Amino acid sequence: MSTRGVTIVLHADGDLESRQYRLPRWAVLAGKWGAMAIAVMVVLFFAFAGPITRNAARVPGLEREISRLRSENSRVQQLASALNRAEANYQELRQMLGVKAPPPPAPSRGGNTAARTDYVTAMRTVPIRASRPSGTPQYEAGSSVPSHWPLDVQGFVTRGQVRPGVPDESHVGIDIAVPIGTPVRASGGGTVMAAGYDSDYGLFVLLRHPSGYETMYGHTSRLLAAEGDEVQAGQVIGLSGNSGRSTAPHLHFEVRRDGKSVDPLELVKQGGTH
Repeated sequence: MSTRGVTIVLHADGDLESRQYRLPRWAVLAGKWGAMAIAVMVVLFFAFAGPITRNAARVPGLEREISRLRSENSRVQQLASALNRAEANYQELRQMLGVKAPPPPAPSRGGNTAARTDYVTAMRTVPIRASRPSGTPQYEAGSSVPSHWPLDVQGFVTRGQVRPGVPDESHVGIDIAVPIGTPVRASGGGTVMAAGYDSDYGLFVLLRHPSGYETMYGHTSRLLAAEGDEVQAGQVIGLSGNSGRSTAPHLHFEVRRDGKSVDPLELVKQGGTH
């Protein structure tokens, strides 16, 4: 009894003879199942290779995004640290001025305290003494270069003059936090160039002094000098306030020479940090 198999006959056109190939049945079955297995593997390859290739192409972009998020997270941590320091200075300033703390904001959906946060982050506080502990300052007569502290009570510098190495600071002059109604004195003798209201400075007085100097006193609550007046060093020219573009009671004190801003803390020798 012969073994069953499969005979394959090949006959080419024009030939007289045919060729026969006999294959065992198991070889035919093995070839059939092998072909099916290869077909399945090809289908699976294309089914999984597409998503893998697409995900691999996204890897460089995801790595860049992770790097960016890490950089932003580091900046957020630095800003949070700066905000904590500013908040501590803010509370110290409120205690010095005797201002009661505002009630905590009521929780609301989407609510925030952005306005208060903006004000706190803008502060750069440096405590100062407004006059020498030895006694009353001596003022010279007539016109003079500004050299006196414009207040005779304690103040708190909440914002300082532009300084090298402080790229985020764009403020000219200094802001001195004092209660509303504090007497503001001329830093030197001179002529009142202008006195009135400005949308930024509020109620202000601008004095002209010798040697090209000018001094600006802004955010006052009351003016005690008028344009054209001749004032002496130490003369009260106004009362501090919160007028104009201001978020809290303070005096804006600015010194200029030949139209250029000068750091008052470098010029004023009486009071301040000197």
